[in-house]
Amino acid sequence: MAWMDPLSVLFLFSLAIAFLWKMSNFWNSSSQNLPPGPKPLPLIGNLHQLDLKRPYRTMLKLSKQYGPVFSLQTGFQKMVVLTGYETVKEALVNQADAFAERPMVPIFQDYEKGYGIVFNHGENWKVMRRFALTTLRDYGMGKRTIEDRIVEECRFLIQNFETFEGKPFENTAIMNAAVANIIVSILLGKRYEYEDPTFQKLLNLIDENTRLGGSPSVTLYNMFPALGFLFRGHRTIHKNWMELDKFIQDTFIEHLKELDVNDQRSFIDAFLTRQQEEKKQNKINAFFHNENLTAVVNDLFSAGTETTSTTLRWALLLMMKYPEIQKRVQEEITKVIGSAEPRIEHRAKLPYTDAVVHEVQRFANILPTNVPHATTADVTLGGYFIPKGTHIIPLLYSVLYDESQWEKPYKFYPGHFLDSEGNFVKRDAFMPFSAGRRMCAGETLARMELFLFFASLLQRFTFQPAPGMSKEDLDLTPAVGFSTPPIPYHICALPRA
Repeated sequence: MAWMDPLSVLFLFSLAIAFLWKMSNFWNSSSQNLPPGPKPLPLIGNLHQLDLKRPYRTMLKLSKQYGPVFSLQTGFQKMVVLTGYETVKEALVNQADAFAERPMVPIFQDYEKGYGIVFNHGENWKVMRRFALTTLRDYGMGKRTIEDRIVEECRFLIQNFETFEGKPFENTAIMNAAVANIIVSILLGKRYEYEDPTFQKLLNLIDENTRLGGSPSVTLYNMFPALGFLFRGHRTIHKNWMELDKFIQDTFIEHLKELDVNDQRSFIDAFLTRQQEEKKQNKINAFFHNENLTAVVNDLFSAGTETTSTTLRWALLLMMKYPEIQKRVQEEITKVIGSAEPRIEHRAKLPYTDAVVHEVQRFANILPTNVPHATTADVTLGGYFIPKGTHIIPLLYSVLYDESQWEKPYKFYPGHFLDSEGNFVKRDAFMPFSAGRRMCAGETLARMELFLFFASLLQRFTFQPAPGMSKEDLDLTPAVGFSTPPIPYHICALPRA
């Protein structure tokens, strides 16, 4: 056996020291009642036990053995996984402040550097989230103005589907473009044609980053950032981020040239106005700087496109898989509103359609591991001590599929959201947008989009598999990514008489 060279020995020795330091830092007191979990191996932790493509499945399985609060180690990173509705609610809602931080995840630190909304920290996060929520509402989120934009975009989407004349097509790019136009209208004050090359380039960058963000390559990079030269995924994400960054900077520079603080046209205008106010006040701790603007716009653009588009693609796949449910939705829409364009006011009159939209969100489970949290202080949960700064995984998969909360958790069953008389009912364990301080800032907008796009499409089309395929051939296995979209499929949109 050949001996290793001195540099390799030094490298491995450094890794071992780092591992021991990390371990001692987390398990700093053997007298504390720390969460149980599988025994980690040196250097790799519990890596050998994880399904790197779909880690949420491994986590749910481990919870059956170790309970709803358990520890897990990936590389040097010690984390605590929370499973089941009651446990996740206790942490994110009842102890919201204690679980309101984000951990330092290498891939996100590399390109957002702690700015923006999603992976921001401390006071910076609070200021940016508060500004984003207020400004999104100012530009129509939850109001008639944004509803009108969505209804208009539904018309463009329907026209696009009609061009295929019932022939099979793959709908990822089209759905991404339609949904993205809603958030773009708020951020930039405009919309793009679906075929616009700049628009398509941006959407492809976001799509690739989302897919790579949950890949084994990036997961391994997050575990062992010092070994980044061995993994390719994070380099592609960084390259894509730089392209997105350039587009956003060019855009807000153009907005700055035409900025009129008395006639603000978009989210970016509102941010730039606040930036000028900070400069006039000579604030030492300024928040409205270009780095935050770039990160916030990127967060809203990415999150406001990918999650809603992914959910809608699941919806159409599930309608093909369960044509009897599709038919019942169409019958309800025809009976209640006929050929009138669906509006939000119709949602209360379409309980079955609303139940199907909610069940799509539950069943599709598009963010199964949630966005990770971190503790802001030492905390006790489920009888276990969790130190300040602990990386927390509130497993949404375990909430949306909680057997104590859902009658048929592993089946697509709209009855989860209907009472015995067919009225829509809310369910406490319905948490696709997460919960607590870090819940999705765009929930109101997303809920409006999902209902209007879904109802409009089902009103105008019947969706069927491509010729030669039956509903039994349709694969409901989720693809791999930071979110879990359906595996790409072809669809036939047949106009309804």
